[in-house]
Amino acid sequence: MQENAFSLSVANAPPGGATVKSPRELDLMREAGRIVALTLKHMREVLEPGMTTRDLDAIAESDIRGMGAIPAFKGYHGFPATLCISLNDQIVHGIPGDLVIKKGDLVSIDCGAIVGGLYGDAAVTVAAGEVPAESLRLLEVTEGSLMAGIEQVRVGHRIGDLSAAIQAYIESQGDYGIVREYVGHGIGRALHEDPQIPNFGSSGRGLALRPGMAVAIEPMVNLGTHMTRTLDDDWTVVTADGGLSAHFEHTILVTEDGPEITTKL
Repeated sequence: MQENAFSLSVANAPPGGATVKSPRELDLMREAGRIVALTLKHMREVLEPGMTTRDLDAIAESDIRGMGAIPAFKGYHGFPATLCISLNDQIVHGIPGDLVIKKGDLVSIDCGAIVGGLYGDAAVTVAAGEVPAESLRLLEVTEGSLMAGIEQVRVGHRIGDLSAAIQAYIESQGDYGIVREYVGHGIGRALHEDPQIPNFGSSGRGLALRPGMAVAIEPMVNLGTHMTRTLDDDWTVVTADGGLSAHFEHTILVTEDGPEITTKL
């Protein structure tokens, strides 16, 4: 399995394990998540056809810094922007620039923020104006699969339970391509920690969840094949067949009371 292009080896995570955060660290993650959620809310409000992806990125950076946080993506492995913005057949890691958003586009916006060294990470795909019914359905299925995965973020459950729930939900909704090369991940003291969280798999397998762990679940679903390719910029990942793609993500804390989504208002 290929790692996410943003992946980083995590020195403070045991092999196959995940870091357990202190109460103070969890509070910082909550604040980072709140800032990500507010920034994505603002992106949905201001996004309109005719804007460039760079326009959105500039607003997001101003928002994040204005709330006292640091953009998590800018400079990460050399990434040059605050947001990853991916349009239509672009799955993830699109670089903001001069590309103009047109009516009918699907716009995936991935955002991260750092507060006191702790991270929040979330993504949403939105429609720029009216789009065909199958595009709206793709958004519904992808977001629904995210929520199915989040429901499994409970003490004692295993990573495979999350993966299996995401896959089962998507497959119950129709013939969609579940991206396999790019996956969810642990999060907290680094943007990407162990473990990896595929969007497909078998229940009962993998790391058992404990209170104080945190995960970022991010299903990527295509209208067509699950196959991908990377553009010449070495960042932007697109569908191999040119089909549309959607991406949703939340950061979730593992608590005794069930999943706590830090990036949801």
